[in-house]
Amino acid sequence: MCAAEATASLLQVEETFSACLARIDALILKPLLQAEPSDQKGKENFKLFLLLNDLFQALWNLTEENYRILKQKCSTSESFCIQDIYTVWKGDLFLSLYIRYFVTFANYVVVHGFEHATKSKSEAWKDHKAVLKQFLTDFTSETSMSLALYTVLHKPIRDHIEQYIVLLTKLHEVLKEGSEKTVVSSAIKEYVKLQSFISQVLDEACFTKSLWKSLGYKFTDMLCVPERRLLEDSKNLPISASTNRSDRILLFDDVLVLIQGNSFQSFDLKLVWVDENCREKSAPGMYGLRIITPEETFFLFAKDPQMKAVWQWKLNQAVRQALNGKRDFPLWGKTGEGTEPPSCRFFTYVFRLEGKFKNASYEGEWHWGKPHGKGTLKWRDGRNHVGDFKEGLEHGFGICLVPRQSEDRYDCYKCHWYEGKMRGYGICEYGNDMVYKGYFKDNVRQGFGILEKFSAEHPFKYTGQWENDKKNGYGVWEDKDRGERYIGTWLDDHKHGQGIVVTQSGVCYQRTFHADKMVGSGILLLEDDSVYEGNFTEDLTFVGKGKLSFANGFILEGTFTNKSGQGLQMHGTLNTSNEQLDDRITKAQLGLEEFPVEKRWKGIYDQFLEFIHSGCKEETEESFTGFHIQTSKELRKSQEYLFCQRGTEDVSWKIEDILEDLVQHQGLKSLQTYLEKALKSSLHPLGKLLKALAIAFQATYSGIGANRHLLTMAQEEVKYYAKKIWEFYQGLLHLALEQKGQLPAKCMDGDTSDQKACNVVLPLILPCFYPELFMLYMLYHEREDDLYCQGIMDLSLFPDIKLLEFLDVQKHLWPLKDLTLTTNQRQSLIKDKCFLSATECLQKLITTVDPREKLVILQKTYEEIESTVSRVVDKDYKLPMDDLLPLLMYVVSRAKIQHLGAEIHLIRDLMEPTNRGGLYDFLLTALESCYEHIRRIRLHQRENCHVTHSS
Repeated sequence: MCAAEATASLLQVEETFSACLARIDALILKPLLQAEPSDQKGKENFKLFLLLNDLFQALWNLTEENYRILKQKCSTSESFCIQDIYTVWKGDLFLSLYIRYFVTFANYVVVHGFEHATKSKSEAWKDHKAVLKQFLTDFTSETSMSLALYTVLHKPIRDHIEQYIVLLTKLHEVLKEGSEKTVVSSAIKEYVKLQSFISQVLDEACFTKSLWKSLGYKFTDMLCVPERRLLEDSKNLPISASTNRSDRILLFDDVLVLIQGNSFQSFDLKLVWVDENCREKSAPGMYGLRIITPEETFFLFAKDPQMKAVWQWKLNQAVRQALNGKRDFPLWGKTGEGTEPPSCRFFTYVFRLEGKFKNASYEGEWHWGKPHGKGTLKWRDGRNHVGDFKEGLEHGFGICLVPRQSEDRYDCYKCHWYEGKMRGYGICEYGNDMVYKGYFKDNVRQGFGILEKFSAEHPFKYTGQWENDKKNGYGVWEDKDRGERYIGTWLDDHKHGQGIVVTQSGVCYQRTFHADKMVGSGILLLEDDSVYEGNFTEDLTFVGKGKLSFANGFILEGTFTNKSGQGLQMHGTLNTSNEQLDDRITKAQLGLEEFPVEKRWKGIYDQFLEFIHSGCKEETEESFTGFHIQTSKELRKSQEYLFCQRGTEDVSWKIEDILEDLVQHQGLKSLQTYLEKALKSSLHPLGKLLKALAIAFQATYSGIGANRHLLTMAQEEVKYYAKKIWEFYQGLLHLALEQKGQLPAKCMDGDTSDQKACNVVLPLILPCFYPELFMLYMLYHEREDDLYCQGIMDLSLFPDIKLLEFLDVQKHLWPLKDLTLTTNQRQSLIKDKCFLSATECLQKLITTVDPREKLVILQKTYEEIESTVSRVVDKDYKLPMDDLLPLLMYVVSRAKIQHLGAEIHLIRDLMEPTNRGGLYDFLLTALESCYEHIRRIRLHQRENCHVTHSS
């Protein structure tokens, strides 16, 4: 048979089939469509029949279309090809329509549609037996009308598909090898599959229909759905559930049903997992399958392994097809064989049973019956949780909204969760205009955290330690209404123990607190440098025994009273001996004994210690070191939040890379480069630690906290930060080496840990604390620097030669060659020309924060002075101390560094211990001498002025 013959044969088949469909439509379908029932069940079935009729009409139209095209080809074309055969060329269209028709046909069978239709009292059905005889050769008077109708609406169509297969098979036999033969072969396979599909669909429909007949109305009304198919019944293929669980087990294509007595349970197959590797001791000698669902787990037992294998296969294939949202083609063909459903799924489920998630709807990823991965939980009361889940519990990063009672507001928790509870770093935006940024444990604030209220009414900020959701331990409270800052210890949300209060007016006091109330005596430091030791009230009124030491040396000691209308009164003695005040009092530094530096920010260090002790596992990294993954739109907008800085960093820090890099960068220069990059990164654990410490430091010493009486406290804190960061680096390095099976190398240069911290880490971290720290130095040395600046102003009036002469610089060292004159200038009037290179070098002292770099600048200044002198005397000249001091004083006076006293003391306090006693120490001592001498010049002038005025 050639293509032309095949086309002609197909033309005849299509013509006959179309005529058959026309007769079925006229004699069967149209009378049925006129008999719309009045009962509810009948109406539902009638809708299904209307859909079946629509698909019948579409199938008829497609046949007519095929017939028209074939007839046109036969009448106009002499040569034919495979593309002329519409059944092959548009095979997918044919298959799709036949599949939809028979699926709808089967749905109608399942709900007893033909039985309901034949019971219609329509007059059109009087002659139906005669009509049906025209279609069915084996129709007898005993044949039921419903069976006959069932047969008429599917048998001619199935026969027609068989004719397609026969014709295409004959065509395939005569075609030569090539693309056309391959196309026909593929079409035949698809039509054979269609035959198998139709048989299976009708078998399932009849199987399901018989089930609904056998079950009571109670079960049928709730379980019978047109699209639902019974795949297996424990009455046909015996299997039993866990003890007393059920009498009968039904596997449908969408649910698994367990019937016991007059009740049943159904389980959506999309949320059913089948585990064959189970051991259940309660059923010895049985072959079990464990069935896992979101809220229940039970067992199915078979008597032999073959029966278990069949149930397991059918369950798995049913689950897989339910997840795919469509049945296989054919239903149980090779397409789905051996393909187990995925253990990870995405689905929505509403929890029913008692528990944490009762009545909550979960939409997201599942794994073996439990929420696992990304998901969203929503409760009826408005709560919802979006984030990561693990084995059924919130675990990892998540955002939780909790409605506030009687308010149209929410508390929003952006936090890390561990086994269902908040743990690790988080941010909570409360509905009452407060925000908490810090650590949680077991759903409560625990560890270091910042609580801030932004509203206009009573704004405040607390930075410090939390325990069991309350302020406990060391912390800093800023009362923005009163303009006060409390630095000290807390107990159960109250100031308790030693504390320092700094006011906006510059008054500072240290006191013992008990439940927010001041008790006992304390130290009150006034802005004019007066010091009061004794008892005083909250409004800073002296009361009881006390001692007031004035800045001029007078001391008032006795009992203070404050009677209404009479002002402050005192009974005691006034010592006017004008003795110099004890330095311990005039330069009082608070908090050193009361808050040991190692106990101040324990909450910050504890989190990082826990991270290191956990082995720096990736899953714990974020919970201890903050957010660095953009997990939500909210966090992308939260750049200002602690630990949330991302910026545009080129370096991607992963914990495994960090540990690897630590091993590779152990040499001093390499280590310094690595640490510099790490500490600048907001993604590296050490960078995050530094960020937290900088925030704590600013909360304590910036703004109101910039009080000179806190300088030593701040300075020792910065040194301790360097020590702790070095310890954490060492901890990370040891962990990295352990993972590689290596031992830490011994320190070859003999430096102690403290020296390493000072030499390596301190210069790297100092820029983070420098603004606040230097401000404290300026305040502490403000009066000395004022005298020094006045001295500088006085010396700046001198021309160069006059100043050199005033400072007793030997004339043979004067660089007069540098004084180039114009015609209108006199050498004795020239200013700011001598030792210009040294002066410009010293001025760079204020451009750097690192004490080492400042000392290098001082050394270069000395070298510039010596170089200038060598040029003047025309030979190498090593300056003795007697020559150096006057020359250095000249350079200092011309450099006009405003806060030189603060600079000198910062260098002295923070310089590396190894520099003490060396050249740097010598030059710094010389600079100190110059500073003191210039300061005393002004002080001496003021004293002389005072004596003259008194005379």
